[in-house]
Amino acid sequence: MWHMTSRKRADLLLVERGLFESRARAQAAIEAGGVTANGKPVLKPSETIPADAEISAEPAHPWVSRGGVKLSGALEQYPIDIEDHVCVDVGASTGGFTEVLLANGASIVYAIDVGRGQLHPSLQDNPKIVSMEETDIRSLAGKRLEIRPDIVVIDVSFISLKLVLPAVLPIAAAPTHLLALIKPQFEAERKYSKKGIIRDEAVHKAVCDDIATFAESLGCTDINVFPSSIAGGDGNTEFFIGARRG
Repeated sequence: MWHMTSRKRADLLLVERGLFESRARAQAAIEAGGVTANGKPVLKPSETIPADAEISAEPAHPWVSRGGVKLSGALEQYPIDIEDHVCVDVGASTGGFTEVLLANGASIVYAIDVGRGQLHPSLQDNPKIVSMEETDIRSLAGKRLEIRPDIVVIDVSFISLKLVLPAVLPIAAAPTHLLALIKPQFEAERKYSKKGIIRDEAVHKAVCDDIATFAESLGCTDINVFPSSIAGGDGNTEFFIGARRG
């Protein structure tokens, strides 16, 4: 009797098979060209493949999140000596930035996020991470961490860096090195955004210039603004600002 093999979305099947822990990671691997089904490349996450297909899959990157790809790329553009330094990761989320800092020899990372339970399981018991969940960086105004960090990294959403930088820089030591992700969709006026995406390069430049000028007003020097090595998960072009203070 003829039997038709059922088909499933490639990204869903990869997760079902236990090859990836999330659809996001499965999709990233597919988009990076690292997945084959029955010997043929899987070109799109939405592609349907036989449910019993022989699948080969390589991860798109070694980090717990795409944030790791962004920060590791930024450190190539704006090198910072991280070994044996105390760091603060604002907007730590899954821990992509935190993981990169540890891989580069950080002695301690304060992982700060307004959310809860987001840090990747592989990082949760790391003794070098001080997880500060349900913490808005602005609530630390006038306070000090147990050990003052001298490296600050930032990846936040739905808030402007103009609100974050004045909160985090005073709790850092001097000198401090900064690498912060600039997300134009959270900095520019909403009229420039179409369905949450800003494509106008003039708006990108205006936002980056504005943040650089603002950082300078806070005492930052050696300022360098450059594109992130990959776009945001929503397709928005993102940038980094690297700087020194003190």
